[in-house]
Amino acid sequence: MNELKRLLSFVRRGVDDYAMIEEGDVIAVGISGGKDSLALLKALAEMRRFYPKKYEVKAITIDMGFEGSDYSGIKEYCEALNVEYRVVDTEIAKIIFDVRQESNPCSLCAKMRRGSLHLAAQEMGCNKVALGHHFDDVVETFMMNLFFEGRLGCFSPVTYLSNRKITLIRPMIYATEKDVVYFARRQNLPIVKSLCPEDHNTERENMKNLLSEIEKNNKGLKHRIFKAICKGNLDGFAEKGRYPDAGALPE
Repeated sequence: MNELKRLLSFVRRGVDDYAMIEEGDVIAVGISGGKDSLALLKALAEMRRFYPKKYEVKAITIDMGFEGSDYSGIKEYCEALNVEYRVVDTEIAKIIFDVRQESNPCSLCAKMRRGSLHLAAQEMGCNKVALGHHFDDVVETFMMNLFFEGRLGCFSPVTYLSNRKITLIRPMIYATEKDVVYFARRQNLPIVKSLCPEDHNTERENMKNLLSEIEKNNKGLKHRIFKAICKGNLDGFAEKGRYPDAGALPE
C-alpha cells in the first residue's frame, strides 16, 4: 500500500498548508468517474481515520446524460469506503450538443456541471466541495491563462463561494499526474470511461502535450513553473516550503 501512503502524504500536506479542512466539515467530492476524482475520494476517505479534525465525506456524480453511462462500480466503491453517494441526472449533453449545438462546448459544460454539483452539495448538507485538480492541472491552467488570455493566474487552492456558502478545496495540488496514474493502476480504481465526444480534443489536452514536449529538453520545467506560482502568491498559492517527496515511482 505504499502508493496510498504516498498519495496521502501529498494530500495531507496540501490540506495542512492551506487549512482546507476544519472540525465538523462535511465534504462533497465531485466524482467525474476519472482517476483524479476517484483517487481524491480514496485519500479523503482514508484520512478520516487519523486526521486530527473530524470530518465527513460524501460523493456526487453529475450525470451528463450520455447514453450508456454506468456508475454502478463507483456506487459499490463508495459503499466499501462507507461514503454516501449520489448521482444527479441532468440533460447537459442534450442541451449543449443537440439544442445549442455549441462549437466550443467545454466552457458552458463546465459551468453547468459546476452549478449542478454545488446545488447537490448544498442539498446533501455539505459545506465544502473537494475537486481532483493536481499539480499538473495547476501548471497547465497557469500556462493556458498566459497563452490564451495574456494574464498571470490560476485557480485557487481554496475558494469560498459566497452565493452558495460553499468552499471549494483542491487537496491534490502537490500530487503529480504520474502519482495519480500510478495510484489508480495499483488500486484498480473503478474508472468510468468518458463518453464526451470532445474528450482529448481540448485546449487543456493541447497544453498538456506542449508542456510534455518542452519538458523533454528542460527537465524540471513544470516544477519551476509551480514554484514561480507559489513565490508569486498567485490566486491564493503561497510558498509553504518543499512539497513532500516520497521518492521516485517504479516504472
